[in-house]
Amino acid sequence: MKIAIVGTGYVGLVTGACFADTGIKVVCVDTNEAKIKGLQEGVIPIFETGLDELVLRNTKAGRLEFTTSLESVLDDVEVIFSAVGTPPDEDGSADLKYVLEVARTIGRNMKKYALVVTKSTVPVGTALKVKAAIQEELDKRGLSIDFDVASNPEFLKEGNAIADFMSPDRVVVGVESERAQKLMTKLYKPFLLNNFRVIFMDIPSAEMTKYAANSMLATRISFMNDIANLCELVGANVEMVRNGIGSDTRIGRKFLYPGIGYGGSCFPKDVKALVKTAEQNGYRMRVLEAVEAVNEDQKSVLFKKLENYFGGNLKGKTIALWGLSFKPETDDMREAPALVLIDLLLKAGCNVRAYDPVAMEETERKIGQVIYYAKDMYEAVLDADALMLVTEWKEFRVPSWPVVKKAMVGDVVFDGRNIYEKEEMKEAGFTHFGIGK
Repeated sequence: MKIAIVGTGYVGLVTGACFADTGIKVVCVDTNEAKIKGLQEGVIPIFETGLDELVLRNTKAGRLEFTTSLESVLDDVEVIFSAVGTPPDEDGSADLKYVLEVARTIGRNMKKYALVVTKSTVPVGTALKVKAAIQEELDKRGLSIDFDVASNPEFLKEGNAIADFMSPDRVVVGVESERAQKLMTKLYKPFLLNNFRVIFMDIPSAEMTKYAANSMLATRISFMNDIANLCELVGANVEMVRNGIGSDTRIGRKFLYPGIGYGGSCFPKDVKALVKTAEQNGYRMRVLEAVEAVNEDQKSVLFKKLENYFGGNLKGKTIALWGLSFKPETDDMREAPALVLIDLLLKAGCNVRAYDPVAMEETERKIGQVIYYAKDMYEAVLDADALMLVTEWKEFRVPSWPVVKKAMVGDVVFDGRNIYEKEEMKEAGFTHFGIGK
Protein backbone atom coordinates (compact mmCIF):
# COMPACT_ATOMS: atom_id res chain seq x y z
CA MET A 1 0.00 0.00 0.00
CA LYS A 2 1.30 3.46 -0.88
CA ILE A 3 -0.07 6.78 0.30
CA ALA A 4 0.75 10.46 -0.10
CA ILE A 5 0.84 13.05 2.66
CA VAL A 6 0.56 16.63 1.42
CA GLY A 7 2.18 19.07 3.82
CA THR A 8 5.31 18.37 5.88
CA GLY A 9 4.45 20.48 8.89
CA TYR A 10 3.94 19.07 12.35
CA VAL A 11 0.92 16.90 11.51
CA GLY A 12 2.02 15.80 8.05
CA LEU A 13 5.55 14.78 8.95
CA VAL A 14 4.54 12.86 12.09
CA THR A 15 1.71 11.13 10.19
CA GLY A 16 3.97 10.17 7.30
CA ALA A 17 6.79 8.87 9.47
CA CYS A 18 4.46 6.82 11.68
CA PHE A 19 2.62 5.25 8.75
CA ALA A 20 5.96 4.41 7.12
CA ASP A 21 7.11 2.71 10.32
CA THR A 22 4.32 0.12 9.91
CA GLY A 23 5.56 -0.86 6.45
CA ILE A 24 3.34 1.40 4.37
CA LYS A 25 5.14 3.25 1.59
CA VAL A 26 4.70 6.98 2.10
CA VAL A 27 5.61 9.96 -0.03
CA CYS A 28 5.47 13.33 1.70
CA VAL A 29 4.77 16.31 -0.54
CA ASP A 30 5.45 19.99 0.09
CA THR A 31 5.82 23.01 -2.16
CA ASN A 32 8.63 24.36 0.02
CA GLU A 33 11.69 23.25 -1.95
CA ALA A 34 14.17 24.11 0.81
CA LYS A 35 12.23 22.06 3.35
CA ILE A 36 11.98 19.05 1.03
CA LYS A 37 15.67 19.26 0.16
CA GLY A 38 16.48 19.38 3.87
CA LEU A 39 14.29 16.35 4.60
CA GLN A 40 15.94 14.42 1.79
CA GLU A 41 19.26 15.21 3.46
CA GLY A 42 18.02 14.23 6.92
CA VAL A 43 17.31 17.73 8.26
CA ILE A 44 14.14 17.68 10.38
CA PRO A 45 12.41 21.10 10.33
CA ILE A 46 10.55 20.75 13.66
CA PHE A 47 11.39 19.54 17.15
CA GLU A 48 9.41 16.53 18.33
CA THR A 49 10.79 13.85 20.62
CA GLY A 50 11.87 10.80 18.59
CA LEU A 51 10.81 12.20 15.21
CA ASP A 52 14.29 12.65 13.75
CA GLU A 53 15.20 9.02 14.38
CA LEU A 54 11.85 7.81 13.01
CA VAL A 55 12.19 9.84 9.81
CA LEU A 56 15.80 8.86 9.20
CA ARG A 57 15.15 5.16 9.81
CA ASN A 58 12.24 4.96 7.40
CA THR A 59 13.91 7.14 4.78
CA LYS A 60 16.93 4.83 4.85
CA ALA A 61 14.64 1.80 4.53
CA GLY A 62 13.00 3.29 1.43
CA ARG A 63 9.53 3.49 2.98
CA LEU A 64 9.52 7.27 3.31
CA GLU A 65 10.36 9.72 0.54
CA PHE A 66 9.92 13.41 -0.11
CA THR A 67 8.98 15.43 -3.18
CA THR A 68 7.68 18.84 -4.23
CA SER A 69 5.42 17.38 -6.94
CA LEU A 70 2.01 16.00 -5.98
CA GLU A 71 1.23 15.48 -9.66
CA SER A 72 4.08 13.01 -10.04
CA VAL A 73 2.83 10.62 -7.35
CA LEU A 74 -0.93 10.52 -7.96
CA ASP A 75 -0.73 7.48 -10.25
CA ASP A 76 1.03 5.42 -7.58
CA VAL A 77 -1.05 6.07 -4.45
CA GLU A 78 -4.42 4.90 -3.18
CA VAL A 79 -4.92 7.46 -0.43
CA ILE A 80 -3.95 11.13 -0.33
CA PHE A 81 -3.87 12.88 3.04
CA SER A 82 -4.17 16.66 3.02
CA ALA A 83 -2.24 17.97 6.03
CA VAL A 84 -1.57 21.52 4.89
CA GLY A 85 -1.93 24.55 7.12
CA THR A 86 -5.24 26.21 7.92
CA PRO A 87 -4.07 29.49 9.46
CA PRO A 88 -6.63 31.81 11.05
CA ASP A 89 -7.95 34.48 8.71
CA GLU A 90 -8.25 38.08 9.87
CA ASP A 91 -11.77 37.40 11.16
CA GLY A 92 -10.73 34.28 13.09
CA SER A 93 -12.09 31.77 10.58
CA ALA A 94 -9.87 29.01 9.19
CA ASP A 95 -8.22 29.93 5.89
CA LEU A 96 -8.85 27.03 3.50
CA LYS A 97 -6.85 28.26 0.51
CA TYR A 98 -4.15 25.60 0.90
CA VAL A 99 -6.67 22.81 1.47
CA LEU A 100 -8.63 23.76 -1.65
CA GLU A 101 -5.49 24.17 -3.75
CA VAL A 102 -4.52 20.58 -2.89
CA ALA A 103 -8.00 19.47 -3.97
CA ARG A 104 -7.75 21.35 -7.26
CA THR A 105 -4.31 19.90 -7.96
CA ILE A 106 -5.70 16.40 -7.45
CA GLY A 107 -8.66 17.10 -9.72
CA ARG A 108 -6.40 18.49 -12.44
CA ASN A 109 -4.08 15.48 -12.46
CA MET A 110 -5.81 12.30 -11.18
CA LYS A 111 -6.26 9.42 -13.62
CA LYS A 112 -7.77 6.77 -11.35
CA TYR A 113 -9.79 6.36 -8.16
CA ALA A 114 -8.40 8.10 -5.11
CA LEU A 115 -9.48 8.59 -1.52
CA VAL A 116 -8.76 12.17 -0.46
CA VAL A 117 -8.55 12.49 3.32
CA THR A 118 -8.50 15.80 5.13
CA LYS A 119 -6.09 15.57 8.07
CA SER A 120 -5.90 19.30 8.69
CA THR A 121 -8.23 20.82 11.26
CA VAL A 122 -11.01 22.30 9.15
CA PRO A 123 -14.51 23.69 9.79
CA VAL A 124 -17.63 21.63 9.28
CA GLY A 125 -18.52 21.63 5.60
CA THR A 126 -14.95 21.65 4.29
CA ALA A 127 -15.24 18.13 2.83
CA LEU A 128 -18.08 19.34 0.62
CA LYS A 129 -15.85 22.16 -0.64
CA VAL A 130 -12.97 19.74 -1.27
CA LYS A 131 -15.28 17.40 -3.16
CA ALA A 132 -16.67 20.26 -5.25
CA ALA A 133 -13.17 21.56 -6.08
CA ILE A 134 -12.02 18.13 -7.29
CA GLN A 135 -15.19 17.58 -9.31
CA GLU A 136 -14.94 21.01 -10.90
CA GLU A 137 -11.46 20.24 -12.19
CA LEU A 138 -12.56 16.83 -13.48
CA ASP A 139 -15.47 18.47 -15.30
CA LYS A 140 -13.07 20.92 -16.95
CA ARG A 141 -11.11 17.92 -18.22
CA GLY A 142 -14.28 16.20 -19.40
CA LEU A 143 -13.50 13.13 -17.30
CA SER A 144 -15.60 10.92 -15.04
CA ILE A 145 -13.32 9.39 -12.40
CA ASP A 146 -14.59 7.96 -9.13
CA PHE A 147 -13.16 9.41 -5.95
CA ASP A 148 -14.08 9.67 -2.28
CA VAL A 149 -13.42 12.27 0.36
CA ALA A 150 -13.02 11.57 4.07
CA SER A 151 -12.18 13.37 7.27
CA ASN A 152 -9.56 12.03 9.68
CA PRO A 153 -8.78 14.74 12.26
CA GLU A 154 -5.56 14.42 14.25
CA PHE A 155 -5.43 14.31 18.04
CA LEU A 156 -1.68 14.57 18.57
CA LYS A 157 -0.15 16.24 21.61
CA GLU A 158 3.03 18.11 20.83
CA GLY A 159 5.89 16.47 22.71
CA ASN A 160 4.09 13.12 22.70
CA ALA A 161 2.90 12.95 19.11
CA ILE A 162 4.55 9.69 18.05
CA ALA A 163 3.19 7.77 21.04
CA ASP A 164 -0.24 9.30 20.44
CA PHE A 165 -0.20 8.22 16.81
CA MET A 166 1.13 4.73 17.45
CA SER A 167 -1.21 3.99 20.34
CA PRO A 168 -4.18 6.33 20.00
CA ASP A 169 -7.10 6.76 22.38
CA ARG A 170 -9.27 6.72 19.29
CA VAL A 171 -9.10 7.29 15.56
CA VAL A 172 -12.00 9.36 14.27
CA VAL A 173 -12.87 8.84 10.62
CA GLY A 174 -15.65 10.49 8.70
CA VAL A 175 -16.62 8.68 5.48
CA GLU A 176 -19.51 8.56 3.02
CA SER A 177 -18.86 5.26 1.24
CA GLU A 178 -18.10 1.64 2.12
CA ARG A 179 -15.06 1.72 -0.17
CA ALA A 180 -13.54 4.61 1.77
CA GLN A 181 -14.27 2.92 5.09
CA LYS A 182 -12.52 -0.27 4.00
CA LEU A 183 -9.43 1.65 2.88
CA MET A 184 -9.22 3.59 6.15
CA THR A 185 -9.70 0.40 8.17
CA LYS A 186 -6.86 -1.27 6.27
CA LEU A 187 -4.63 1.76 6.79
CA TYR A 188 -5.09 1.97 10.55
CA LYS A 189 -5.25 -1.70 11.42
CA PRO A 190 -1.50 -2.03 12.22
CA PHE A 191 -1.88 0.54 15.01
CA LEU A 192 -4.95 -1.00 16.54
CA LEU A 193 -4.47 -4.76 16.42
CA ASN A 194 -4.65 -5.07 20.19
CA ASN A 195 -7.59 -2.76 20.72
CA PHE A 196 -9.43 -1.68 17.60
CA ARG A 197 -10.59 1.88 18.32
CA VAL A 198 -11.52 3.38 14.97
CA ILE A 199 -14.72 5.38 15.30
CA PHE A 200 -16.47 5.77 11.97
CA MET A 201 -19.06 8.49 11.52
CA ASP A 202 -20.39 10.89 8.92
CA ILE A 203 -17.98 13.53 7.66
CA PRO A 204 -19.55 16.65 9.26
CA SER A 205 -19.52 14.92 12.66
CA ALA A 206 -15.84 14.01 12.24
CA GLU A 207 -14.99 17.60 11.32
CA MET A 208 -16.90 18.87 14.36
CA THR A 209 -15.34 16.31 16.72
CA LYS A 210 -11.86 17.82 16.35
CA TYR A 211 -13.03 21.36 17.16
CA ALA A 212 -15.26 20.18 19.99
CA ALA A 213 -12.44 18.18 21.60
CA ASN A 214 -9.91 21.02 21.54
CA SER A 215 -12.51 23.55 22.67
CA MET A 216 -13.50 21.37 25.62
CA LEU A 217 -9.87 21.11 26.75
CA ALA A 218 -9.37 24.84 26.33
CA THR A 219 -12.54 25.42 28.36
CA ARG A 220 -11.21 23.35 31.26
CA ILE A 221 -7.98 25.37 31.26
CA SER A 222 -9.72 28.74 31.25
CA PHE A 223 -12.21 27.58 33.87
CA MET A 224 -9.41 26.61 36.24
CA ASN A 225 -7.59 29.88 35.59
CA ASP A 226 -10.79 31.76 36.44
CA ILE A 227 -11.15 29.70 39.63
CA ALA A 228 -7.48 30.29 40.48
CA ASN A 229 -7.84 34.04 40.17
CA LEU A 230 -10.87 33.99 42.48
CA CYS A 231 -9.02 31.72 44.93
CA GLU A 232 -6.40 34.42 45.40
CA LEU A 233 -9.06 36.99 46.21
CA VAL A 234 -10.93 34.87 48.76
CA GLY A 235 -7.91 33.19 50.37
CA ALA A 236 -8.40 29.69 48.97
CA ASN A 237 -5.69 27.42 47.52
CA VAL A 238 -6.43 26.36 43.96
CA GLU A 239 -4.27 23.23 44.28
CA MET A 240 -6.54 21.96 47.04
CA VAL A 241 -9.60 22.93 45.03
CA ARG A 242 -8.22 21.15 41.97
CA ASN A 243 -7.58 18.00 43.99
CA GLY A 244 -11.06 18.19 45.46
CA ILE A 245 -12.95 18.50 42.20
CA GLY A 246 -10.57 16.25 40.25
CA SER A 247 -11.42 13.39 42.59
CA ASP A 248 -14.94 13.43 41.20
CA THR A 249 -14.91 10.74 38.48
CA ARG A 250 -17.37 12.80 36.43
CA ILE A 251 -14.77 15.57 36.23
CA GLY A 252 -11.37 13.86 36.43
CA ARG A 253 -7.97 15.47 36.93
CA LYS A 254 -6.75 16.17 33.40
CA PHE A 255 -6.45 19.74 32.11
CA LEU A 256 -7.35 21.19 35.51
CA TYR A 257 -3.96 22.82 36.08
CA PRO A 258 -4.03 26.61 36.47
CA GLY A 259 -1.29 28.62 34.84
CA ILE A 260 -0.62 31.52 32.52
CA GLY A 261 -2.91 30.57 29.66
CA TYR A 262 -2.86 28.10 26.80
CA GLY A 263 -1.02 28.60 23.53
CA GLY A 264 0.24 26.48 20.67
CA SER A 265 -0.95 25.70 17.18
CA CYS A 266 -4.34 24.21 18.07
CA PHE A 267 -6.32 25.58 21.00
CA PRO A 268 -6.20 29.32 20.18
CA LYS A 269 -6.85 28.78 16.47
CA ASP A 270 -9.55 26.15 16.91
CA VAL A 271 -11.50 28.06 19.55
CA LYS A 272 -11.52 31.13 17.30
CA ALA A 273 -12.55 29.08 14.28
CA LEU A 274 -15.44 27.37 16.09
CA VAL A 275 -16.70 30.73 17.37
CA LYS A 276 -16.56 32.02 13.78
CA THR A 277 -18.32 28.91 12.39
CA ALA A 278 -21.14 29.54 14.84
CA GLU A 279 -21.38 33.18 13.77
CA GLN A 280 -21.59 32.14 10.13
CA ASN A 281 -24.50 29.90 11.03
CA GLY A 282 -26.39 32.51 13.06
CA TYR A 283 -25.35 31.24 16.49
CA ARG A 284 -23.11 32.49 19.32
CA MET A 285 -20.72 30.22 21.21
CA ARG A 286 -20.99 32.25 24.39
CA VAL A 287 -19.00 29.83 26.53
CA LEU A 288 -16.11 29.77 24.06
CA GLU A 289 -16.13 33.56 23.74
CA ALA A 290 -15.52 33.68 27.50
CA VAL A 291 -12.89 30.91 27.29
CA GLU A 292 -10.92 32.98 24.78
CA ALA A 293 -11.27 36.21 26.79
CA VAL A 294 -10.11 34.55 30.03
CA ASN A 295 -7.12 33.03 28.24
CA GLU A 296 -5.98 36.33 26.78
CA ASP A 297 -6.16 37.99 30.20
CA GLN A 298 -4.32 35.09 31.86
CA LYS A 299 -1.26 35.56 29.67
CA SER A 300 -0.52 38.83 31.50
CA VAL A 301 -1.14 37.55 35.04
CA LEU A 302 2.57 37.10 35.90
CA PHE A 303 3.36 40.59 34.68
CA LYS A 304 0.61 42.05 36.86
CA LYS A 305 2.01 40.21 39.89
CA LEU A 306 5.49 41.54 39.10
CA GLU A 307 4.19 45.07 38.61
CA ASN A 308 2.31 44.93 41.91
CA TYR A 309 5.35 43.56 43.77
CA PHE A 310 7.60 46.39 42.59
CA GLY A 311 4.91 49.05 42.99
CA GLY A 312 4.82 49.73 39.26
CA ASN A 313 8.51 50.69 39.20
CA LEU A 314 9.90 48.21 36.65
CA LYS A 315 12.16 50.39 34.53
CA GLY A 316 15.69 49.01 34.52
CA LYS A 317 14.75 45.81 36.34
CA THR A 318 16.32 42.58 35.10
CA ILE A 319 13.83 39.75 34.82
CA ALA A 320 14.82 36.13 34.22
CA LEU A 321 12.50 33.78 32.37
CA TRP A 322 12.73 29.99 32.64
CA GLY A 323 10.96 28.52 29.63
CA LEU A 324 9.67 30.09 26.44
CA SER A 325 7.73 27.45 24.48
CA PHE A 326 3.99 27.22 25.08
CA LYS A 327 4.50 23.82 26.77
CA PRO A 328 7.40 21.44 27.54
CA GLU A 329 8.87 19.00 25.01
CA THR A 330 8.36 21.30 22.02
CA ASP A 331 9.94 24.37 20.45
CA ASP A 332 6.54 25.67 19.34
CA MET A 333 6.16 29.38 20.08
CA ARG A 334 2.82 29.90 18.37
CA GLU A 335 0.53 31.90 20.69
CA ALA A 336 2.97 31.21 23.53
CA PRO A 337 2.23 33.16 26.74
CA ALA A 338 5.96 33.97 26.91
CA LEU A 339 5.61 36.24 23.89
CA VAL A 340 2.93 38.34 25.59
CA LEU A 341 4.98 38.44 28.79
CA ILE A 342 8.17 39.50 27.00
CA ASP A 343 6.32 42.27 25.17
CA LEU A 344 4.89 43.63 28.44
CA LEU A 345 8.28 43.46 30.17
CA LEU A 346 10.09 45.27 27.39
CA LYS A 347 7.43 47.99 27.19
CA ALA A 348 7.84 48.49 30.95
CA GLY A 349 11.58 49.06 30.46
CA CYS A 350 12.80 45.73 31.81
CA ASN A 351 15.86 43.80 30.70
CA VAL A 352 14.91 40.20 29.92
CA ARG A 353 17.22 37.21 30.25
CA ALA A 354 15.69 33.91 29.11
CA TYR A 355 16.54 30.25 28.84
CA ASP A 356 14.62 27.39 27.22
CA PRO A 357 16.07 23.95 26.43
CA VAL A 358 14.90 23.93 22.80
CA ALA A 359 12.83 27.02 21.92
CA MET A 360 15.37 29.86 21.97
CA GLU A 361 16.18 29.62 18.27
CA GLU A 362 12.48 29.74 17.37
CA THR A 363 11.93 32.63 19.79
CA GLU A 364 14.79 34.57 18.22
CA ARG A 365 13.32 33.92 14.79
CA LYS A 366 10.04 35.45 15.97
CA ILE A 367 11.21 38.44 18.02
CA GLY A 368 14.90 38.86 17.23
CA GLN A 369 17.56 39.77 19.79
CA VAL A 370 15.46 42.07 21.93
CA ILE A 371 16.15 39.78 24.92
CA TYR A 372 19.25 37.97 26.15
CA TYR A 373 19.33 34.23 25.42
CA ALA A 374 21.24 32.47 28.17
CA LYS A 375 23.27 29.29 27.71
CA ASP A 376 21.61 27.63 30.71
CA MET A 377 19.08 28.23 33.49
CA TYR A 378 21.68 29.60 35.89
CA GLU A 379 23.13 32.12 33.48
CA ALA A 380 19.58 33.35 32.90
CA VAL A 381 19.20 34.43 36.55
CA LEU A 382 22.53 36.28 36.73
CA ASP A 383 21.92 39.71 38.34
CA ALA A 384 18.16 39.24 38.00
CA ASP A 385 15.76 41.17 40.21
CA ALA A 386 13.09 38.51 39.74
CA LEU A 387 12.67 35.05 38.25
CA MET A 388 9.59 33.93 36.31
CA LEU A 389 8.87 30.24 35.68
CA VAL A 390 7.01 30.26 32.35
CA THR A 391 7.27 26.70 30.99
CA GLU A 392 7.44 23.66 33.26
CA TRP A 393 10.37 21.84 31.68
CA LYS A 394 11.60 18.96 33.85
CA GLU A 395 15.02 20.49 34.37
CA PHE A 396 13.42 23.45 36.14
CA ARG A 397 11.66 21.32 38.76
CA VAL A 398 14.53 20.84 41.21
CA PRO A 399 17.08 23.60 40.63
CA SER A 400 19.96 24.38 42.96
CA TRP A 401 18.37 27.24 44.85
CA PRO A 402 21.61 28.24 46.61
CA VAL A 403 23.19 28.77 43.18
CA VAL A 404 20.15 30.75 42.02
CA LYS A 405 20.18 32.86 45.22
CA LYS A 406 23.85 33.67 44.81
CA ALA A 407 23.41 34.65 41.14
CA MET A 408 20.35 36.84 41.58
CA VAL A 409 20.19 40.39 42.90
CA GLY A 410 16.59 39.96 44.03
CA ASP A 411 14.89 37.11 45.83
CA VAL A 412 11.41 36.83 44.31
CA VAL A 413 10.08 33.99 42.15
CA PHE A 414 6.87 34.17 40.11
CA ASP A 415 5.81 30.59 39.48
CA GLY A 416 3.52 30.52 36.45
CA ARG A 417 2.97 26.75 36.62
CA ASN A 418 2.75 26.10 40.39
CA ILE A 419 5.66 23.66 40.41
CA TYR A 420 7.32 25.04 43.56
CA GLU A 421 6.10 24.91 47.16
CA LYS A 422 5.83 28.21 49.01
CA GLU A 423 7.32 26.91 52.28
CA GLU A 424 10.31 25.32 50.55
CA MET A 425 10.95 28.55 48.67
CA LYS A 426 10.75 30.51 51.93
CA GLU A 427 13.33 28.19 53.52
CA ALA A 428 15.59 28.78 50.51
CA GLY A 429 15.33 32.53 51.05
CA PHE A 430 12.85 33.41 48.31
CA THR A 431 9.49 35.13 48.18
CA HIS A 432 7.20 32.97 46.07
CA PHE A 433 4.10 33.87 44.09
CA GLY A 434 2.10 31.14 42.39
CA ILE A 435 -1.20 31.05 40.54
CA GLY A 436 -4.35 30.80 42.65
CA LYS A 437 -2.57 30.60 45.99
